[in-house]
Amino acid sequence: MTDLDAAQPPQPAPPATVTALGEPVRRVSAGWIASFATVWLGIWMAQLTPVQLLLPAQIDAQLRPDNWVDSVVAFGAISGIAAIATIIAYPLTGALSDRTTSRFGRRRPWIAIGAVVFALSLVSLGLQTEIWAIGATWVAASVGFCIMTAALTATISDQVPVNQRGFVSGWMSAPQAIGIIVGLVLVTELVTDTSLGYLLLAVILLVLAIPFLTRADQPLAIADRSRVTAKGIVAGFWISPRKHPDFGWTLLSRVLVSVGNALGTSLLLYFLMFQLNDAHAEDNLIVLTLIYMVFVIAASLVLGKLSDKLGRRKMFVFFASALQGVAALLLALFPDLTVAMVAAGLLGLGYGCFLSVDQALATQVLPDAASRGKDLGIMNIASAVPQAVAPMIGAAAVVVSGSFMLVFLLGAAFSFAGAFAVARVRGVR
Repeated sequence: MTDLDAAQPPQPAPPATVTALGEPVRRVSAGWIASFATVWLGIWMAQLTPVQLLLPAQIDAQLRPDNWVDSVVAFGAISGIAAIATIIAYPLTGALSDRTTSRFGRRRPWIAIGAVVFALSLVSLGLQTEIWAIGATWVAASVGFCIMTAALTATISDQVPVNQRGFVSGWMSAPQAIGIIVGLVLVTELVTDTSLGYLLLAVILLVLAIPFLTRADQPLAIADRSRVTAKGIVAGFWISPRKHPDFGWTLLSRVLVSVGNALGTSLLLYFLMFQLNDAHAEDNLIVLTLIYMVFVIAASLVLGKLSDKLGRRKMFVFFASALQGVAALLLALFPDLTVAMVAAGLLGLGYGCFLSVDQALATQVLPDAASRGKDLGIMNIASAVPQAVAPMIGAAAVVVSGSFMLVFLLGAAFSFAGAFAVARVRGVR
């Protein structure tokens, strides 16, 4: 060693390169969060506006049944078929994005593909006049939704550190409430033609996806890419709850709570029209949705960030699940518009908290970094399938009982069961 070498101060080691499979440690910026929230706003507007209003109204207009129950059953059947497609599409496209080595990253290509499929399907849906065609195009739209959101939710595990995931997940859920109310206003006040309403939602979806698609997405190294085989993908759909109990309990809790929430919201238009005989059902649906929206936004952002600060997830998810059960009980026992407004607030408070904190919890119980997209795709099934299956369960309950009381009692039972399921998680506080 020379004197000159000895005089030189020790040089710090170069920072380690963060790979696509590495655990993120750098906090995401406000701009990243804003673009993330924006794309979710477009997604929720395009998905939930049809579910809440356009699709059931379109089905009812085509059937013109003598008995309104027939319309509810048709809506439930179409939603159930879409649920089957969702079960396949979510983990399959998540697994494919896990193995994508594009220079544009693993997730961005699939977000773009999903957006195009979703948008084109919505445009086509607005042009259909036969029930079978309405069902087929809604299934295609649901597949596009799955492709897009499977990749998007995986970006949380890919790019967001654990101590920021509750807050970021809040920006995935808060736009859900905004998307519903904005979408309903657009298709009832600005554009009243059904086909134009679907077209408008499709355009908004594509435009709002652009900012996030310009964000960097770490490419997957070819050496890290696992071999793609049909057998491997199918086998990956099963994650043993015995080997990964926390993943299993989190998944079960999400299924139960999502069914409970969907039973409390998906048939609200029919509840107002036929249970309460409300002459202003569509207008009051917007009012209830607005109340729901305010509480979802507040709960998802404030309580999501609080869970980050406290480093706790389970107690928030337990509280959120139980609160939704209470709201469903109110709807079941006191079928009144004023009570429905109170229930909408409680439901929004509970579901907003659940959406943000449960998503953060889910990212902390994943079995393998190399299969985040596929595993979160399975988790997403637990959110999306109940939204599709619940109308079918609700329709059956209406047929059996002749009223909506049983629908909401079932919603309460599912929500309370979900609260107890999440309490069994052990690896996350």
